[in-house]
Amino acid sequence: MFGDGYTGILGIIILILDIYAIIRIVQSGAEPLWKAIWIVIVILLPVIGLILWFLLGPK
Repeated sequence: MFGDGYTGILGIIILILDIYAIIRIVQSGAEPLWKAIWIVIVILLPVIGLILWFLLGPK
């Protein structure tokens, strides 16, 4: 199929960005509860959580 190769690459890119976001969340100075909430959001909703974190997370 046409999209199979691109789907795999896109999945890897999203995984790398999610890992980056989680590392940045853990290293942030936010309260532990907010860190945990953001990590759960990014893990459960990889694409939407990542977008929300980029828009609302870091100051």
